[in-house]
Amino acid sequence: MPNASTAKGRATQARIVEGAAQVLRERGIAFTTLDDVRARTSTSKSQLFHYFPGGKDELLLAVAEFEASRVLEDQQPHLDRLDSWESWYRWRDAVVERYELQNDQCPLGNLFLHIGRSEPGTRAIVVELMRQWQERIANGIRTLRSRELIPASVDVDRSAAALLAGIQGGVSIMMSTGSSAHLRAALDTGIDQLRTATTHER
Repeated sequence: MPNASTAKGRATQARIVEGAAQVLRERGIAFTTLDDVRARTSTSKSQLFHYFPGGKDELLLAVAEFEASRVLEDQQPHLDRLDSWESWYRWRDAVVERYELQNDQCPLGNLFLHIGRSEPGTRAIVVELMRQWQERIANGIRTLRSRELIPASVDVDRSAAALLAGIQGGVSIMMSTGSSAHLRAALDTGIDQLRTATTHER
């Protein structure tokens, strides 16, 4: 997606992407046209193609990036405040609630299926999302370690990776079954393993 050169241009570009995301959530990718996006965002055809010269596919990629950012935003402020066990369980509840509200409709997943997960653009979005998500979980584990709530021997990056993998696995099962039981179990087990690390150290 080309970067707009002015603040007004960036605001317009963001408005188009957000409006497109709303339409796609309501109607689905297959039933959404550029005319629908133009109507929702009060954008002319020339304006739309100015910001997205590649047409619908380029716009969908921008919406995928927007939806990826929402994955992290929906976990705030808890994700960036993992400084006590209570805060970890608040984060856990926020993650479960987000995906329960979403149920088996995953806007980001649907976009990736349409665009193609192997496309360089979509792969980069996934890689960056997972990198940021894991790093924020890791920061929370480092905070626990600095407060001596867990021992210094805990492998921060490995623990964060395991938690993230558990979330992704739980969400995948939820998409297929409609049940959040596996997602809850993955989060509870991951947090419990952190809490019991202190016991095992002694």
